[in-house]
Amino acid sequence: MERKIESYEDLEVYQKLCELHLEVNEMTFTFPKFELFELGSQLRRSSNSAPANIAEGWNNKHTNIYLEGINRAQGEIRETKHHIKMAFKKRYIEEPRYKDLASRYDQCGRMLKALENPLIAWKSNTENRRLSPKTKNQ
Repeated sequence: MERKIESYEDLEVYQKLCELHLEVNEMTFTFPKFELFELGSQLRRSSNSAPANIAEGWNNKHTNIYLEGINRAQGEIRETKHHIKMAFKKRYIEEPRYKDLASRYDQCGRMLKALENPLIAWKSNTENRRLSPKTKNQ
């Protein structure tokens, strides 16, 4: 049975990104003190921005704005993955945790792509119908 999506909070990808943000947020406070306001701050902001962009674009009457929110969320996921990679390379997190976080962010990226594709198709169909010339018999 499919669940009804009434709010961005019902989206599984939004829920997963919120969980990841809380986990990443907590993790950053284990970084060396000098990194709390450098790499730690960047990680906290980018990991929170991904679900925030989904919320911001949700149910907007303009498909372009909703697609832009999804696109921005994907960019924040890529930024967060970069910062997690740097935390791993600086030895602030162990390899298993790095791989787990990167894999979960990849999954969220795929989920966003799955949300984006039908919106792009719908937008394209809508624009094609609007731009097609009407025949005399219509």
